[in-house]
Amino acid sequence: MNKSNIGLRLILMNFLEFAAWGAYLTSMGSFLASSGFGPQIWLFFATQGFVSIFMPALMGIVADKWIPAQKVLSLCQGVAGVAMFAAGWYAMSAGSAISFGPFYALYTLSIAFYMPTIAISNSVAYNALEKAGKDPVKDFPPIRVFGTIGFILTMLFVNFMKGADGVQFQHTYNQFFVSGILSLVLCAYALTLPNCPCKPKTAGTQSFAEATGLSAFRLFKDRQFAVFFIFSMLLGASLQITNGYANTFITSFKDNPLFANAWGANNANALISLSQVSETLCILLIPFAMKKFGIKKVMLIAMFAWVFRFGFFGAGNPGGGVWMFVLSCIVYGVAFDFFNISGSLFVNENTDKGIRSSAQGLFMLMTNGLGASIGTWAAGRVVNHFVYNAAEPSWSTAWYIFAAYAFVVAILFAILFKDPQKAGKAA
Repeated sequence: MNKSNIGLRLILMNFLEFAAWGAYLTSMGSFLASSGFGPQIWLFFATQGFVSIFMPALMGIVADKWIPAQKVLSLCQGVAGVAMFAAGWYAMSAGSAISFGPFYALYTLSIAFYMPTIAISNSVAYNALEKAGKDPVKDFPPIRVFGTIGFILTMLFVNFMKGADGVQFQHTYNQFFVSGILSLVLCAYALTLPNCPCKPKTAGTQSFAEATGLSAFRLFKDRQFAVFFIFSMLLGASLQITNGYANTFITSFKDNPLFANAWGANNANALISLSQVSETLCILLIPFAMKKFGIKKVMLIAMFAWVFRFGFFGAGNPGGGVWMFVLSCIVYGVAFDFFNISGSLFVNENTDKGIRSSAQGLFMLMTNGLGASIGTWAAGRVVNHFVYNAAEPSWSTAWYIFAAYAFVVAILFAILFKDPQKAGKAA
């Protein structure tokens, strides 16, 4: 491959990678609610966490030992794309007779193979940049930004695109067709990317813990790391709540005559996309914030940002109170980036090189695996109680409960976690 165009090639890869996710992640809840699966919304989003506990590690081992990473990326995206397209086809064919079992099975198969591609696509990019003589630390972030841009553009596409029935894609099975097609395009495109050779076998034998990355769990012996990882899980519980319920919540205002014609109520995905725009911009603040405040204050800023993220949703509406929704989207960038990216940098700077990759995997396990799964399960119980099973649904009550949870987590973190010396290294 021509080294001069590797940046553009990787930009396209990242664009497709996250565009496939953005096509349905924030709007799927609206389709599920309209299909009679409102009480099961939590399960669909918790399942992303369930599969993230083991599938990324499993596919990572395959890429390391047997099949080059770009081919694993192609394989996973192919299975994910076919399954997601099949889910859309089943929903279209079944119509009002759609059954939970078949649709959930196809969806689960799709995300089980999609979730590992987030890490694998990073490996493909790092390998390609190194082969081209570039510095991944310097050159990858500007490339990765186009992944978020792809996510935003497909959010907007399914928001404004309408089917033959005049209904926006964000409320119908068409969003799954869009996602499936994009995954299949990436399936083919990945095969054109530079080869990522499997790691050669090393002399000697590795212990089971070393081979599987379980050696990183010894970090729990360090009290501060134990506190950090536990609170990462607790804060990770907030990650998928708005992805699962924000679109459904905002769209529900269409049933209220006061807001039935409000732009926000009819364009929920477009409104929510401001969150991803904010996320893109807030990435630029992280180096300054980490240097100025340190990890504890940065994490606390993220935690209190989650309080405002949920609180503004509870207090706002798509009419005169739409500014609160906008503020909720703006603080999301701080809530997400200052937690996810700063936390990852903290792990990288405070762990021994020998377990650094495994430690990053542990951080992802605690946040996007256990944290997100437990959080969406708990959020589902709250929403089901106050919305779907209530005589008088109250979305505001649910959002205020989520805000109170984030506030309690922030206070406990402020008390229990001590900002470590930057020069210190955990064994």
